[in-house]
Amino acid sequence: MRIFCVGLNKTGTRSLHDALQVLGFRSVHWGGPNLTTAVQRGPEIHAAVMQSLREGRPLLEGLEDADAYSDIGALSTNFDVLDSQYPASKFILTVRPIEEWLASREQHVKENQAMQSRGEYHGTFLEVDLIGWRTEALEHESRVRSYFAARPEDLLAFDVTAGDGWDQLCPFLGVAIPSDPFPYRR
Repeated sequence: MRIFCVGLNKTGTRSLHDALQVLGFRSVHWGGPNLTTAVQRGPEIHAAVMQSLREGRPLLEGLEDADAYSDIGALSTNFDVLDSQYPASKFILTVRPIEEWLASREQHVKENQAMQSRGEYHGTFLEVDLIGWRTEALEHESRVRSYFAARPEDLLAFDVTAGDGWDQLCPFLGVAIPSDPFPYRR
């Protein structure tokens, strides 16, 4: 079983990644375990997934050593391809209220801009587009929910900001609830 977080960034994907690790899953979040690796590998992972998509190869080619994947845009937006290539997978749509999400994403871009000015960021997530983001979020969530409408057992809508945690996640994945507290992150 593969686990795919198909929520957009800033929707609790890091908390979910940490929770999956607590549960014993080998989870990849964005680009790696720390900021340096993530900044270097995140764009590489995205590019590799997009290349696989263009060439009709499995999207996880070269990333097969993990059980779970989160905050990798090229995977999140191609959930339908993942579903056909990796049958019996579980999909988790991380969500949060749209206004909170927009504010969080805007703050993230501002932090990237500050890091870029110090020469510490070389990525491309540098433009604030509240109107475009709102459209992206609403269309993405609608597309995911519509796709899985007839298969609710394969999709969990998960809102970390509303307090969703082990009680929702563990039964969905068929694993025991751990004694550790759920790893909520900012």
